[in-house]
Amino acid sequence: MGPVNWLAVVLAAALAVAVGIVWNTVLFRDGRQIVPGSSERAGGHITMAIVFLISAAMLGHALARIGAETLAVKPWLYFMQSGGLAIAFVMPAVWLTHSRGRTEPMRRVTDCAFWLVAYLAMGLVFWLLG
Repeated sequence: MGPVNWLAVVLAAALAVAVGIVWNTVLFRDGRQIVPGSSERAGGHITMAIVFLISAAMLGHALARIGAETLAVKPWLYFMQSGGLAIAFVMPAVWLTHSRGRTEPMRRVTDCAFWLVAYLAMGLVFWLLG
């Protein structure tokens, strides 16, 4: 296992937070808070940053396990890993949570798409800094 690229972890989390802010304010303005239940906007952003920092650290660890040599000759693995995590774990969890709350299907699709885009953005950071 190679070392975790901690700079990429921090920058990947920051980019995912930026994607979340743009996604939930500019692209899909619906008045929802980024993290429901937070009374202040800054508190929601901090929570989102912590969630993405943990996610980016785990992605960084997974990529370190693959190794720099393998990633150098197979750069698509950055996106397979990041997108695969989103598709296999995060999106089903988001979909099921929304289903339980009887959220309309288009809102479910929009939120699942956000997580896929955010994870692929994190994969892009790791690839660029790999």
